[in-house]
Amino acid sequence: MIFKKWLVACISIIAAISLTGCTDANKNSQTVNQPDAKSSPVSVGSSGEAGVEKIKPAPGTGNVQGKVLYNGKPVENIEVKLCEQFNQFFGGCSGKSYTARTDKDGEYVIANVEPKVYEGLQARVFDTDSYIFAASGIGGLSSTKYEVAADKTLFISPTNLFKGDLKVLNPKAGAKVSAQNLELKWEAYPDAAYYKFSLYPEDMSITSPYVNERVEATSFSVDKPLQKGTYRWQVGAYNSADRKLSESSSDIKFTISDGTAP
Repeated sequence: MIFKKWLVACISIIAAISLTGCTDANKNSQTVNQPDAKSSPVSVGSSGEAGVEKIKPAPGTGNVQGKVLYNGKPVENIEVKLCEQFNQFFGGCSGKSYTARTDKDGEYVIANVEPKVYEGLQARVFDTDSYIFAASGIGGLSSTKYEVAADKTLFISPTNLFKGDLKVLNPKAGAKVSAQNLELKWEAYPDAAYYKFSLYPEDMSITSPYVNERVEATSFSVDKPLQKGTYRWQVGAYNSADRKLSESSSDIKFTISDGTAP
């Protein structure tokens, strides 16, 4: 789901995955530089994840530690932000926040955090204005919450970035097409092992015949009846480990002019 120009998001933490936009206007934001310290003994955070502490939190505060990956590889210099309040539908991150950046191993430590429950953790998608975050609950309508405890490090499961630059070729946005012999096409994406596409009817009473349809090629000949009307379509590229690499814009719509009657 696109929220203005922000990318819809997803973090691979044992939870439902969702994508959304987030404003960057945080008057109370606090930047924490990435520490460069020797590892400490293994410690378990309140999330239940285990890891090796890069640094100890200051007395009375907690740390949040994790890793960012893209295509299964660590990503350096990625901004990660812990948010006091988070609402994916109304501006994203708000209230006090803490920020860190990943090191050459893709690891980050958000240090000396005030102990409390935080409503969101988001990672910037490289140098874009887009972020991803973990979602939970039915349909992924809520962001995952993070309980930071005093004198402990909360370990977060690896965050897997994906981009939003996959290009669709046919049909283009705003196109009017025939349902007969309709062929969906998109550009090949680097390191993609397969793709998934979905068609979403604008008329909510219509059930889509294609949701997360897996395709090994970069085109697909529609072989199921489509009703007349406007459809939104989206394609995602995945690597051989089933990690999403990229997806197309979520607001590409086209119209079927001669489909079956509703």
